Amino acid sequence: MDEQAVIRHITGSYDQVFAQDVEGNWFFFYGAERMSPFATLMTDDVNDQASDLNRPGVFRLNIGVSRKTFKSLFGEEGTEWDFTALDRLMPHPVYARNLWVCAVNPEQTWGQLKTLLDEAYASAVEKQSRRDSRRQV
Repeated sequence: MDEQAVIRHITGSYDQVFAQDVEGNWFFFYGAERMSPFATLMTDDVNDQASDLNRPGVFRLNIGVSRKTFKSLFGEEGTEWDFTALDRLMPHPVYARNLWVCAVNPEQTWGQLKTLLDEAYASAVEKQSRRDSRRQV
């Protein structure tokens, strides 16, 4: 799975997804307001160096999930993670506290990541719907 295939999947699988390319790093939003991304795809170490994304052909897919999902995946205990490891689902090296998960160059983990993307997208749609309904009151 290369980064372009991941980008095509996200932009082609979900309605009203806006993909924003910022110097080769991608941010995926639901709705035109682009309040906050439900997923990102990072290709360099601009925001953090934990995954050593400056290696040729290396990228990290990041996905925001629910607290329930995050805890079901990783529990409550602290674990040491090798954030440079390829194709391993793990907490985000910086934003785990915000319930983000990640995988560097997903292959075998892709099926699980697609399920997590579905959840993240559905959550983004719900949040936008709540914002829209508050405006109508």
